[in-house]
Amino acid sequence: MREQLLLFCNWSTLGVCAALKLPQISAVLAARSARGISLPSLLLELAGFLVFLRYQCYYEYPLFTYLEYPILIAQDVLLLLCVFHFNGNVRGAVPYLGAFVASWFILPLQKWTIDLAMNLSTFISAASKCAQLQCLWKTGDSGALSALTWSLASYTCANDRAESHTLT
Repeated sequence: MREQLLLFCNWSTLGVCAALKLPQISAVLAARSARGISLPSLLLELAGFLVFLRYQCYYEYPLFTYLEYPILIAQDVLLLLCVFHFNGNVRGAVPYLGAFVASWFILPLQKWTIDLAMNLSTFISAASKCAQLQCLWKTGDSGALSALTWSLASYTCANDRAESHTLT
């Protein structure tokens, strides 16, 4: 029973992550606007995902334990490009994407840097959500945000919690 629950959590999380940002991207494309989406939030989220993925690769964890992160990163990059496109400055994404690519190679140069980054990743993820909520509070307008994306993200967080309890 325990193994079946873990298998269900793994596969359902992977499935949800495969489509996690698609409602958000669809909402942005339909609205032809990135109004309501916090760029700092998106950049922090992308940084958190990148750190987690790099850490997992560095320590050679099994692929299945982090397979959703490359999918999430690809979706976040697509959303980032949409945000810059609808803000009228696609080239503005280049420095950020360059910084993310560079960090992929810089993080593992020293063991302490990748470990420190991983220790900060929870803070980075929380800061991402706070930045988005601050944007919503300031503008008073959810704009092109997708409630479905936030709901799916909540599901994956609950599954991650269930997986960690199942493993102990």
